[in-house]
Amino acid sequence: MILDRLEHSELYAPLHPLFAKAFAFLRETDLTALPLGRQEIDGEDVFAIAAREPGRSREQAPLEAHRKYIDIQVVLAGTDEMGWKPRSRCTSPDVPYDADADIEFFADPPDAWVAVEAGAFAVFFPEDAHAPLVGEGELHKVVVKVAVSTSPA
Repeated sequence: MILDRLEHSELYAPLHPLFAKAFAFLRETDLTALPLGRQEIDGEDVFAIAAREPGRSREQAPLEAHRKYIDIQVVLAGTDEMGWKPRSRCTSPDVPYDADADIEFFADPPDAWVAVEAGAFAVFFPEDAHAPLVGEGELHKVVVKVAVSTSPA
């Protein structure tokens, strides 16, 4: 997991071949003006999902994990208090992995909670189970999905 401010995102481009493209989109786009839903960036390799969701309590936020995509979650309004736990330490599967949706859920409690404020982002790799959308009021965010394995050119 990575937690930082969007203005520092260029530091993370070397970590994955598609991070430069993903972070360029986040820095160069008026994210607050994006329509809700999916936004194309680079086909199935990199795309964004803009969302406005009501915040929920810690108890209402299950840990989730992905296998095919890395999440770059950018908070635009509100504070999203995200739970985190290494996926390898999750021992209580709740909803089995759905390959089409690329998601699985766990009943385990997070090991840590981090407050991600507007202008900050969190990166969750397949090794990171996470519990997003914890907060009060409406949370506005953009999640960029980055394929773990890139498509051949």
